[in-house]
Amino acid sequence: MHHHSHEIKMYGGIKLYAGTASPDLAQKIAEYLGEKLCERDIVLFPNDNLFVKLHTSVRGQDVYVIQTTSAPVQQNLMELLIMLQTLRLDSAARITAVVPYLCYGRSDKKDQPRVPITSRLVADMIEVAGADRYVTLDPHAGQVQGFFSIPGDVLTASHLIVDHVNQAIRPNLKDPVVVTVDLGFAKKGRNFASDIDAPIAFIEKRRVTNNAKAEALTIIGNVRHRDVILVDDEIDTGGSIVQAVKLAKESGARQVYVVFVHPVFSANAVERLAALPVTGYITTDTVPISPEKRALLGERLTVLSVAPLLGEVIRRAHEGRSVGEMFNE
Repeated sequence: MHHHSHEIKMYGGIKLYAGTASPDLAQKIAEYLGEKLCERDIVLFPNDNLFVKLHTSVRGQDVYVIQTTSAPVQQNLMELLIMLQTLRLDSAARITAVVPYLCYGRSDKKDQPRVPITSRLVADMIEVAGADRYVTLDPHAGQVQGFFSIPGDVLTASHLIVDHVNQAIRPNLKDPVVVTVDLGFAKKGRNFASDIDAPIAFIEKRRVTNNAKAEALTIIGNVRHRDVILVDDEIDTGGSIVQAVKLAKESGARQVYVVFVHPVFSANAVERLAALPVTGYITTDTVPISPEKRALLGERLTVLSVAPLLGEVIRRAHEGRSVGEMFNE
């Protein structure tokens, strides 16, 4: 660790804790920082209640809890909340919830009568449980930042993905075009397209009913005889991607690549993806992908790790240095 003498240390050392949701990512973050994950017990009792116990005191320390909130969502979220409270009650100086993938991100507004805004509830719970700060990646909607009253670093994995695409794929593409899977992702898609120096097209998708199924209709823009990079923030059931790939191919696309941040992969999503005429899938490790699921996609799957990004943000937060500087901001 390279500390400069003029840096003001506000807290004790960095203490890293991990829930059970993303052990590999937590381990990689610890390795990046040259730290060890602190020992703790997380027990699921026979009555389905969770119990957490720390092996050592965190009094006066700068503590980071690494826990993604993918499936099983309710258990992973409660685990996070109980860990935060445990640390608060043990008098940690500062507690940061590091949540690579934040659950309930799609429940961010009342888009119909008589529905909740669960994303706001989750933010409240994280605060009440004891977090002083939070860190998350590519939330489904930017306004989630407004649901928290505590400060946070809302990061994007786009730099990571853009670098990989530019180095590994971009040189071999013929007339590439970036296509966003729906209009909601249009703004972020446009930024991605300019970062890899390609034009953009959009899929207009109309949701017809309340279930997860959507109707993809038309591509706005030209993909004929071009290599297509489909971009989205997450793949959940894979329904939108299946439709998007089909539509791109019907519209004359050559190769198709699919790029997304969060591999949520609910139900039989991976089986559906494996059957598609897609050259490559590029994602990150914000949500763990089981060996079985990886095997189904085989060589076509590239998983970029967000560990160095999260590790660097933790280091900078601890040392009281700018996070924006990492992205020339």
